[in-house]
Amino acid sequence: MPPGVIVFLNVFVESKELERVTEALAKLPEIVDVYEVTGEYDLIAIIKTDTIAHFRQILKDKILKIRGIRSTVSAVVLHMHKKDGKHVSE
Repeated sequence: MPPGVIVFLNVFVESKELERVTEALAKLPEIVDVYEVTGEYDLIAIIKTDTIAHFRQILKDKILKIRGIRSTVSAVVLHMHKKDGKHVSE
């Protein structure tokens, strides 16, 4: 697994702000992917950063200041078993 921290950030958005929030998230260099999804959340952003402290800083100083984001739920990747269809060795 590559060094650093990978976070799946589930984002709840005010409906009328979906496009603007999507564009704002996509502009952040630490966010490598943004998906609009069905289900409980509106968006899922994949974040790659060096440390948990850096992720915390991005979340509190950048992401949570975007108007239209109601809340987020973070899932930090502990171990990657398969990536791009290929088994990942340790």
